[in-house]
Amino acid sequence: MALYWDIIPFDQFDIKELYEVLQLRQTVFVVEQDCPYLDNDNYDLKAYHMMGRTEQGELLAYCRILQPGHYYAETSIGRVVTAQAARGTGAGKDLMKIAVQACESLFPEKNIRIMAQVYLLKFYTELGFVEEGDIFLEDGIEHIEMLYTV
Repeated sequence: MALYWDIIPFDQFDIKELYEVLQLRQTVFVVEQDCPYLDNDNYDLKAYHMMGRTEQGELLAYCRILQPGHYYAETSIGRVVTAQAARGTGAGKDLMKIAVQACESLFPEKNIRIMAQVYLLKFYTELGFVEEGDIFLEDGIEHIEMLYTV
C-alpha cells in the first residue's frame, strides 16, 4: 500500500489534520483496544507528528516523535497506530522505518526508545529494537521498553 508521508511540528497542524489524528488514535487505542485513557497528554504539543495518507488523503498511519529529554532521555517514537484498513499491508513497517529515519535526521546520533505493547515484540524486534527491562502494565495493557541503537 503506497502512502504519502508528512512530518510536522504541532504548531503546523491545521484543524482538520489534528481532528483526523485524534480520531484515528481514539478509534484504535480507546475503542478497538477497549482502553479508556487520557490520550491528550500534553506531549503532542512538543512532538513532531508523522502521518501516512493515501493518494486520496485518507489518514491510515501515524506516530509522534519526541526529542531527547521530553519523554525519555533518548529520542522517542510513540502513539504508533495504523487504521484497520492498512493492517497487513506493510504500512506499519513503513511507518516505523520512516519514523526511525526521521529521528536520525532530526536528532542525529541519538538512540530511540519506545514503549511497545508486548504483543508487538516480534514486529519491533524485526525493525532493530531490543527489549529493555521488565514487562509492565500501562493502562491495563502489557508493555515493555525497547531501544534502537543508532
